[in-house]
Amino acid sequence: MRHVVGMLCIGSTVLLSACGDKAGNADVERSFDSVNVIDESNMNDIMLTVADPNEAVNYFRRALSEEPERVDFLRGLAKSLIRAKRNTEAVAAWKQVIAHPEVNNDDRVDYADALIRTGDWTKAEEQLDTIPPTYETFKRYRLEAMVADSNQEWKNADSFYETAVGLTTKPASVLNNWGYSKLTRGDFAEAERLFTEAITYDDSLFTAKNNLCLARAAQRNYELPVIPMSQVERAQLLHTLGLGAVKQGDVAIGKGLLREAVDTHPQHFEAAVRSLRALEANVTN
Repeated sequence: MRHVVGMLCIGSTVLLSACGDKAGNADVERSFDSVNVIDESNMNDIMLTVADPNEAVNYFRRALSEEPERVDFLRGLAKSLIRAKRNTEAVAAWKQVIAHPEVNNDDRVDYADALIRTGDWTKAEEQLDTIPPTYETFKRYRLEAMVADSNQEWKNADSFYETAVGLTTKPASVLNNWGYSKLTRGDFAEAERLFTEAITYDDSLFTAKNNLCLARAAQRNYELPVIPMSQVERAQLLHTLGLGAVKQGDVAIGKGLLREAVDTHPQHFEAAVRSLRALEANVTN
């Protein structure tokens, strides 16, 4: 009897041990699954930030060939195509994201952005119109402002630009866009103010510096603005002011500014030389 009880105990121990092994294996598998998810998530982030854009495109295409319904891979491909400046392909990729059951408002904004990059303003506006007004992000309002600009809906554009500026700590690019909008409307003083403000947030933004000089030249103010600039930038901005002066009919001032641009540039400044030669040839003729 004692022998039978002993055998039962041993059997129970073996059984429990086997159950324990199975439970342990399940835990290990779950643990490995978690690690894989974390690694995959990190890899996606790396591909969308620091990786070469075209390598990222290949990575997400390979991932989609194995799991074509994964919305995160679809998004990754679309975003990588934008980073690679393959905008037409990006539009097609975003269409797939939009058709996915897990689509969200961020996706619709990104799709609108891709459409704008390909010049399809009508479809971009249609896409933005599908997003509820309660969804308020910097990117959404920046795009809304650009669409309103394209439609010459100036009051709406100003309202959207103002909202966008209030939703970011880095408003330089949107202030530059807003300033350019004012420039195209002929509101040169306000454009100058907005470009100057953009530069205070990002003094490396050359587009804003160049636009600032365009706004000043339109007001017949040909003095270089007091802003941070390299020697090369100084030459380029003098070139812009010179062309602006010629456009205003102040030819002598324009020639002087173009000569100064040529003299200022540390290398040969071909664009300024061509402008000066063309101007002098016209004056001679």
